[in-house]
Amino acid sequence: MSNEKADQMIRSSSVEEMSSLDLDSAYGPSGFRGLVKSSNILFYALFASLGGFLFGYDQGVISGVLVMSDFETRFPRVGGNGDLQGWVVSIMQLGAFVGALINSPLADRLSRRYSIAVACVAFLIGSVLQAGAIDNSMLFIGRFIGGIGLGQISMGVPLWIGEIAPPNLRGSAVTMQQFAIASGIMISFWLDYGTQYIGGIGEGQSQLAWRLPFALRVIPAITLLVGCFFILPFSPRWLVKVRREHEALAVLSRLRKLPENHPIVQAEIMQIKAGARFDALTIKEKFPNAKTSAQIAYQQYKELFTQKHLAKRLFVACFLQFLQQFTGVNAIIYYAPKMFKSIGLSGNSVSLLATGVVGIINVIATVPAIGIVDNFGRRVVLMFGAIFMSLSHFIIATLYAIYEHSWAEHLSAGWAAAAFVWFFVFNFAYSVGCIAWIYPTEIFPLGVRAQAMGIAISVNWISNFVIGLITPIMLNYIKFGTFYFFFAFTMVLFCWVMFFLPETKGVPMEEMDKLWGGSEGKETADRMARIQNELKCESRNVPIYSKTSSYSDELDIEMQEQY
Repeated sequence: MSNEKADQMIRSSSVEEMSSLDLDSAYGPSGFRGLVKSSNILFYALFASLGGFLFGYDQGVISGVLVMSDFETRFPRVGGNGDLQGWVVSIMQLGAFVGALINSPLADRLSRRYSIAVACVAFLIGSVLQAGAIDNSMLFIGRFIGGIGLGQISMGVPLWIGEIAPPNLRGSAVTMQQFAIASGIMISFWLDYGTQYIGGIGEGQSQLAWRLPFALRVIPAITLLVGCFFILPFSPRWLVKVRREHEALAVLSRLRKLPENHPIVQAEIMQIKAGARFDALTIKEKFPNAKTSAQIAYQQYKELFTQKHLAKRLFVACFLQFLQQFTGVNAIIYYAPKMFKSIGLSGNSVSLLATGVVGIINVIATVPAIGIVDNFGRRVVLMFGAIFMSLSHFIIATLYAIYEHSWAEHLSAGWAAAAFVWFFVFNFAYSVGCIAWIYPTEIFPLGVRAQAMGIAISVNWISNFVIGLITPIMLNYIKFGTFYFFFAFTMVLFCWVMFFLPETKGVPMEEMDKLWGGSEGKETADRMARIQNELKCESRNVPIYSKTSSYSDELDIEMQEQY
């Protein structure tokens, strides 16, 4: 923020006189410059994104383990070309689907950060079971329980990051999640490549070759678990929602590195409080017969499907998650060694090496996304990514169709196909890989944000489940048609973004209704006007959190009873 802008804000006579445009521009630069300037937001986003690291590590580690000699010997129905291979990959996504759904009430009841802690515990239990697995049942149970934890994390971490970041950094901060996912994938790929040599790569291979990669992920999980209690702050929006406003003001002051009485902090807390009070009053007026938390939650879930503007947002969030998976990225992540063998790269070491390059490219390509999503906007980045992903799939499929039976005589064609797999991963990482996580965190009102995110992330996981299950089948039966299949979906992504997806760059969370049409009705507009007038009165006459009317008293009591 420039000194001139700061002086202008400080000279403002009252908080309510600062327009949202003034507030937005006062936050400062976006992208890398903004993150460097807001070093605490950068630190918190990176630390919380350990959850994304766990997500990526689990996705990547299984691909290398499945082709290790000792693992194939001990689990013949799972390793190699076993008939349960698709299921051992997909059972984790099934657990994650459950985890994403159950995390919504936990995030509202326990807080965003403590719901992440619960998720870490589930992930640790699953990791221990997988590392110590002695039969298929133990392996499957561990994958499912660990998946529950990953589903909770994949919903809770971007939700928390999105709520602590200012509008100018929200996209960049949430992108840290994808950067961490890519880092986890890369490290797990290269760890698999290294541990395969423990005891040799043939019949003498040690069981430590695959147990060690499963076991090592407990280290970041324990780190994140401890950090949930001692490092990560509560979300200020959640604190306002549960009527802990003094704490919210203190947390927001630390997050923005400004004193509590600074006009920017005061204006933002007023904005957050208005949004929370609006949601609470909406619940009171729309659902007068809903007395318990369960009844309110039911009505909120129902409203996501019956209110036109909320249903539209939910469709956008869910369809983005669906298309992210049906670009085929996790088909490559889970089965990269098998894919590289199918396009002529022979030998476990060669295919694992090529897989390791996927991990490196995934990380490298995520870095520019941190700087571009809040500068160029979500739509432009998505369209560029989609068109180049489509091109990659089309070329891979065509090469596969031509040289399917003669890869050995055309090694250059095999490496060309591998190069376009890497090019696909590059374009995925900076585009839909990041932005699919951003939209669900920012487009929903506070009152239904956790519920909506739970549904959206669960769609991601159930789509992921389907991809994990059908990819080995498609590679075995339709072969090059697998890549034409994914080509079609990347083209759908491009067309949908071009013609239907709204741009959300720089729009404050509390003003998303202006974009999606949620405040068009007179009843809704009147409700917000009443709240804004009340908050203006409070800011003029008494400290911002004093209760000045019987209406405030009644609403405060009802909000507290909900939580």
